[in-house]
Amino acid sequence: MSSADAPLHALSLREAAASIARGSLTAHALADAQLARIAATDDAIGAWATLDPAYVRAQAHRCDAAPSRGALAGIGIGIKDIIHTRDLPTQMGSPAFAGQRSDRDADCIARLRAAGGYVFGKTVTTELAFMHPSTTRNPWNAAHSPGGSSSGSAAAVAAGHVAGALGTQTNGSVVRPAAYCGVVGYKPSAGAIPFAGVNVFSETLDTLGTFTRSVRDAALLAGALAEPAAIALSEIEAPPRLAFLRQFPWSPVDGATRVALAAAVRSLEASGAHVVQVALPSGWNDAPAVLRTIMLAEAARNLAAVRQRHGTHFSAMLNEALDEGARISASDYRVALDRREQMIAEMADWIGACDAIITPSAPTPAPKGIDTTGDPACCTLWSLLGAPALNLPVALDQAGLPLGLQLAARPGEDARLLGVADWCEARLPFAGRV
Repeated sequence: MSSADAPLHALSLREAAASIARGSLTAHALADAQLARIAATDDAIGAWATLDPAYVRAQAHRCDAAPSRGALAGIGIGIKDIIHTRDLPTQMGSPAFAGQRSDRDADCIARLRAAGGYVFGKTVTTELAFMHPSTTRNPWNAAHSPGGSSSGSAAAVAAGHVAGALGTQTNGSVVRPAAYCGVVGYKPSAGAIPFAGVNVFSETLDTLGTFTRSVRDAALLAGALAEPAAIALSEIEAPPRLAFLRQFPWSPVDGATRVALAAAVRSLEASGAHVVQVALPSGWNDAPAVLRTIMLAEAARNLAAVRQRHGTHFSAMLNEALDEGARISASDYRVALDRREQMIAEMADWIGACDAIITPSAPTPAPKGIDTTGDPACCTLWSLLGAPALNLPVALDQAGLPLGLQLAARPGEDARLLGVADWCEARLPFAGRV
């Protein structure tokens, strides 16, 4: 089916924005199609924490009445429910914050509005963006997890509810749900998109990211929200040089994922990419422990006052993690930060002349049941290093669940990563759609 024949809800972000810009589509018509899609499908998915159709239509009407020339003019974006918005509640996946409202937008929301877009609604998050599961289900198969913590954002884009959504990643909360839900999940370099106005779990690791249906959509959405010139897509003029890390030593990968990645690598090599297999640098096996030390020490500090007031509403999983963080000594925390800086400095030598590195996005397809968000271990290293990373959906397993390939680059090399990912995406077409 060509884009001209596709239903409006299935338009990519770039297609929708271009159609609105040339006047062949109105923001109101697009919003109506997306709301109809949500009405038809979301009872089985549960992607939305707050969605008011009257609000959405009013925002779309406002866009049509006062056309903007911004990159996202007339486009509604799903917003993870830890990102503060002045006109919709921010409830953070916890009864402790039911009905909570903010008097200002997060910086990324202000930039979304400045680019001509609007907040479509708030998508479901796991509790305070940690690992206690939400009630959202995978659009491909409702018996399976959508991942987390950006559960609703990944599911909403996969189901055709919106063309783009925002999430956050501290460990694996963008790339993993994108892999499970069969969409492009992009975690930029740390700090590329301003985090002010977003609930902080770990200030060292927290990063805003995007969910879209293509790499170019990811570049468009993230670029509109980023610091000036921080995110763009650099066209690749020659086949890229790629490193291939088959799996992380701390996370075995299942057979279906190994087969899908091997097939993808063969296709890229057949298209001219130079691929060299690599191993994790000696001594880097402590990456998960380093990340956990930083993450939980900072979370315990950042959430201490909130926990004192509302801790009885927190899950046992979150309270136990915060107890663990509170026990981490200042010296152990400092050692972990120093270890992180050492690994960042060593990354350039490891990747060498390669433009990007290929790894699994997740050890397995989406696990059965919604009592888990899955294993974030394939995302841990890039989150720890503040490196940009992106999931490309590349295949379906025998049960019809998506499988993803992860691309990562050195911190700050977002333009190169997006260019390489765009080149790879063109040669790894993903036919599956919910």
